[in-house]
Amino acid sequence: MMVGSLLATYGWYIVFSCILLYVVFQKLSARLRALRQRQLDRAAAAVEPDVVVKRQEALAAARLKMQEELNAQVEKHKEKLKQLEEEKRRQKIEMWDSMQEGKSYKGNAKKPQEEDSPGPSTSSVLKRKSDRKPLRGGGYNPLSGEGGGACSWRPGRRGPSSGGCG
Repeated sequence: MMVGSLLATYGWYIVFSCILLYVVFQKLSARLRALRQRQLDRAAAAVEPDVVVKRQEALAAARLKMQEELNAQVEKHKEKLKQLEEEKRRQKIEMWDSMQEGKSYKGNAKKPQEEDSPGPSTSSVLKRKSDRKPLRGGGYNPLSGEGGGACSWRPGRRGPSSGGCG
């Protein structure tokens, strides 16, 4: 009974003091860990300066390598743009020459992708299906309201609805 009466009298004080001790312990342990880590880092840096130098040299070498790769990519991109500009200029010259000769310039100015792609022959592409019959008769007009069959639509009456005072 003695433990029960002790908890009944001082229970909340015990709970709050335990929580307070837990929080204080957590804060102090975090600060102690950080302090120890800083001391270890200082000791490692003071003892091994050659490791730091090697790390910095490796970092500089990696940066230099990445910069060289980037420069190579930029050069490739510039070369590609130059080739595209040259191709466009050549096509414009061909178009101008064909216009001066009186020919159609649209058929002559093919894109490089169209020249390389193997596809169906031009005779099969230009061939039209003229043997198809039309879907509706020639006299059908959907806006005229005639020839529809059983369906017919009429708009509703305009004006107020019937009812009420008149």
